[in-house]
Amino acid sequence: MAISLSVNLNKVALLRNSRGASNPGPVQAAITCLDAGAYGITLHWRGDNRHTRVDDVRAIRALCAARGAEFNLEGDDREELIALAIELQVTQFTLVPVKPGEVTSDHGWDLPRQHAQIAPIIARVKAAGIRTAIFMDAIANNMAAAAATGCDRVELYTEPYAAGWGTAQQAAALADLTAAARAAVAAGMKVNAGHDLNLLNTPTLARAVPEIVEASIGHALIADALYLGMRETVQRYVQACNGYDVAAPVTQ
Repeated sequence: MAISLSVNLNKVALLRNSRGASNPGPVQAAITCLDAGAYGITLHWRGDNRHTRVDDVRAIRALCAARGAEFNLEGDDREELIALAIELQVTQFTLVPVKPGEVTSDHGWDLPRQHAQIAPIIARVKAAGIRTAIFMDAIANNMAAAAATGCDRVELYTEPYAAGWGTAQQAAALADLTAAARAAVAAGMKVNAGHDLNLLNTPTLARAVPEIVEASIGHALIADALYLGMRETVQRYVQACNGYDVAAPVTQ
């Protein structure tokens, strides 16, 4: 089963913000991605607005709605984000833990310890008719606790697999993802994946873990687009998500 590609455009917004103007534009980037075959667009709106901003969320949600594409909004448990997800009726809301000072997301929810923190949010968003997902480390024994929150999906944190790619740790990390994905499905959820996926490691993941239905890929894809162009890069990532080995820039 192919993995649906949702392109995370945070790094486009970060580059725009570094100059303080409007170029590069996340909306135009989203149009290019969808035209090239991406299934949807992901934005992670952080409270510090260091990349994606609320106007980006609104504009790209409108674009995805007009194009019949999925819009996945990611973020923590702050009220302004939850309220915006409900207001805009995003396709999917992915709840991600955030710790102060982190460069990027680097851990999943600690369940069942944080159950009371996130279960009410999941219930509220689901009541609005929005598909819900929570970011989780690839630990099979924690999937039942994830399901107990009421979420529709888990997004498995793939950084350990990416970091272990090409090393002696690769097989163990892939086995952890496989076991966690199967446990998630057994618990009644669907499986997303994301973090540090690229053109080299994604095809193996797609072939080895058919339970994964969607992947959010941002940093590596945007970096590759600097060398290959956005359209060509997205097309290659779509192929990678289908399990096909594709050429990657030498930087990988």
